[in-house]
Amino acid sequence: MTSRLRRPSVRQVVTFVVLLVLGGLWVYPFVWLVSASLKTSSEIFGSGLGLLPEQPVWENYARAWSEVGFAGYFVNTLVITVGTVLLVVVRSALAGYVLGRYDFIGRKFLIGLFLVTFFLPEGYTIIPITQLTDQLRLLNTHAGVILGLGAGGQIASTLLYAGYFRRLPKELEETARLDGAGPFTVFFRVMLPLAWPITATVVILTYLFAWNVYLLPLVFTLSEPDLRTLAVGMTVFVGERGTDWSGMAAAAVISLIPVIAVFVALQRKFVDSLAGAVKQ
Repeated sequence: MTSRLRRPSVRQVVTFVVLLVLGGLWVYPFVWLVSASLKTSSEIFGSGLGLLPEQPVWENYARAWSEVGFAGYFVNTLVITVGTVLLVVVRSALAGYVLGRYDFIGRKFLIGLFLVTFFLPEGYTIIPITQLTDQLRLLNTHAGVILGLGAGGQIASTLLYAGYFRRLPKELEETARLDGAGPFTVFFRVMLPLAWPITATVVILTYLFAWNVYLLPLVFTLSEPDLRTLAVGMTVFVGERGTDWSGMAAAAVISLIPVIAVFVALQRKFVDSLAGAVKQ
């Protein structure tokens, strides 16, 4: 039995070409950024949209990493991101568990209030968050930035957990209680492990948010430049006499490498977790 190769239809060819062009347009800015990081500032503007540098200037990366201090900014960003992810997962899961498993007076009103605050811009809440953090004497510290980022609304994460926990059968909790498990044991050893699709989604999205956030770390580290994150550290390339565009491009590539690495490593889990979250 011979198999024949089917010729692609005109519609398939057109779809492929359109997707290829759109993909190229989507990837081009990042490729241009990498190219700009290997050029001089004058060559960036002189070469237009060209991608190949005349002579790669690898010193841009060395200048961004050591001379400007991006090595310290990288460590700050890593500490803040990991701390924020842990805080958001724990508090969102706990809040979602209560909202999803318990019926109490004011529950619907509380969920409605969460939904209203979900649409508030970050600029409206930065002042009270800064004041509260200052009163706790955590301003200009890693803990203060983590608390400001992770102890905020996080409404989407909380509601994702609440919707998932609400659909789990009550027999799971009842069986665990019959075996002598307390409330925290039931949550951390029974319910939370079952919510791994939601946890994976929250971890990845919170990681991307905390790694790239700009406004709150900027405000919280104004008097402590050594505590800046990578996003805030970009401002050091802008001076009174000009902007170091090549150094800024190299710093931007450095800041994007961990994001790309995490996406490549967790691409399949990211898609599966989103699909599982939507399904649940």
